[in-house]
Amino acid sequence: MSGRRLILRSLVLLCLVAITSGCATSGKTFTEAQGGLPPIATGQGRIFLYRTSVLGAAVQPSVKVNDAVVGSAVPRGFFFVDRPAGDYKISTSTEVERTLSLTLVPGQVRYVRLNIGMGFFVGHVWPELVEDTEGLSEIGSCRLVTS
Repeated sequence: MSGRRLILRSLVLLCLVAITSGCATSGKTFTEAQGGLPPIATGQGRIFLYRTSVLGAAVQPSVKVNDAVVGSAVPRGFFFVDRPAGDYKISTSTEVERTLSLTLVPGQVRYVRLNIGMGFFVGHVWPELVEDTEGLSEIGSCRLVTS
């Protein structure tokens, strides 16, 4: 009985390692990539979207800006979009759709954290606009996610 229990525990551990390693991001950290990012074009702003938590690593819903998919909510990952000045709706959807509205002005940089919490069947990911200093502090060790 003890041998079977050890084998079962080993298999469970192996599965957990395989699942979480498949969710790892391998790009440069924000700190490493920041100097090499393209400048923001005239009349546009930049929105950084990032997820600091590895909680619910398998839950990686698409992230939409004005209903167009721009990336996924990858644990410890970040990506950015440049858009003309204006109003934008950022959304994610698992069991429910969660949205955030923001206004972007020319040359402005905004930081949107993708939070995760418990849902009924699957975790919920929701976008939250954070202050620049908080966003810069949190995004530093997140890794660039490319499509």
